[in-house]
Amino acid sequence: MDGKVIIFSAPSGAGKTTVVRHLLQSRNDLAFSVSATTREPRNGELDGRDYHFISKADFEAKVHERAFVEWEQVYSGSYYGTLKTEVERIWLAGKHVVFDVDVVGGVNLCKIYGDQALGIFIKPPSLQVLAERLAKRGTESPEKLQERVAKAERELAYEGEFNAVLVNDDLAVTLKNAEDLVSAFLES
Repeated sequence: MDGKVIIFSAPSGAGKTTVVRHLLQSRNDLAFSVSATTREPRNGELDGRDYHFISKADFEAKVHERAFVEWEQVYSGSYYGTLKTEVERIWLAGKHVVFDVDVVGGVNLCKIYGDQALGIFIKPPSLQVLAERLAKRGTESPEKLQERVAKAERELAYEGEFNAVLVNDDLAVTLKNAEDLVSAFLES
């Protein structure tokens, strides 16, 4: 293992993707690890950019081939995972890997990469604010929204498994704090 990895995890809607996109735009030594998933693309998502969208059968075949660094069933019927080839591709390009993953995947990646990893947990100011953010997306049915909020409540218990916790109450402050954490880690 050559480079370092920076892992951003959070309950859905806490703002991790916004933080990751900001860092990728502001630093040229980072590259995004595109996760694989069996879920359907959301409006505007592109295969190979946002996710590698694959069938459940293909995903299960890759599990059998041990092609994943880590994987899990995040929501009922939806699998997500980190392909080993993604990490290798980024390190071969001489960059550090940035992950935008769910909380359990983030904990697993922190354990797998150990001292090579910086795990950052993005926390919403409250569950109510998180529910409002998810509702504003307009991408979820009321049932799915309830499922995500219930999952978020369980995921908040994992924040102690990460190297740092950022409460995303003021986005400008959160972005600056993320920049500082990443810079300090990469310079160490």
